[in-house]
Amino acid sequence: MNALRTTFLLALLTCLLVAAGGALGGRTGMTMALVMAGAMNFVTYWFSDKIVLAMYGAKEVGAHESPQLHSMVRQLAMQAGIPMPKVFLIESDTPNAFATGRNPEHAAVAATTGIMRILSREELMGVMAHELSHVRHRDILISSIAATIAGAVTYLAHMAQWAAMFGGGRDSDDEGGGVVGLLFMAILGPIAAMLIQMAISRSREYEADRGGAQISGNPLYLAGALRKLEMANQQIPMHANPATAHMFIVNPLTGGGLASLFSTHPPMEERIRRLEQMVYGPR
Repeated sequence: MNALRTTFLLALLTCLLVAAGGALGGRTGMTMALVMAGAMNFVTYWFSDKIVLAMYGAKEVGAHESPQLHSMVRQLAMQAGIPMPKVFLIESDTPNAFATGRNPEHAAVAATTGIMRILSREELMGVMAHELSHVRHRDILISSIAATIAGAVTYLAHMAQWAAMFGGGRDSDDEGGGVVGLLFMAILGPIAAMLIQMAISRSREYEADRGGAQISGNPLYLAGALRKLEMANQQIPMHANPATAHMFIVNPLTGGGLASLFSTHPPMEERIRRLEQMVYGPR
């Protein structure tokens, strides 16, 4: 059901991109939007891992540089039935971690030096198992594609705003979506794209929590880690790029109230409740 939901949401996001192109340029705009989606997804597929690792200054480490982390990831990868990913460290006091790579054969996990300091061995195992669950289910690629398409919709919406301001758009369906269509897409397009992207990201986080608990062998490892990470990220926020926030195990961006509606992560209380439910059953 989770896979079907993700497929449906990705299809809906693609349709929104095509609709944005149609509002801006009719059938020609729709075709251009599809070409844009294909080109952006091609770049995402091949280069997103290198881009995000470079963005945060991640350094690859071997068994000699970080023996505890390296051996832990190797053991968990074997339990998950996937190839050993590359291991990276990020010099940052903010405790966090993420996985990247287009498939299990070309994957990497990255942890900050901050997370290595505050978590116990069992808690760190829960975090790494969560990231390897993302790798096993190709969530990194799915989330990256969703973020890329949502960004393209937002870009087209900004173009629609300028077109509407300067009298762009035509009444003919073949030549454009009209001023009303442009305004509709300019206002609602980015919001709809963001909400769909957030829904995909949250769905994959729940699944990675469940899968990570199974890989590590104890859901309470990850539950304990999430409690510490949420508190620590509020005290020591990370200067993260919003486009990559969905990749981290906890949201590196602070914000509550209305901002929580657009969070890439589910509510922490619900994540912990589901993990504890795997051990204690419904309460």
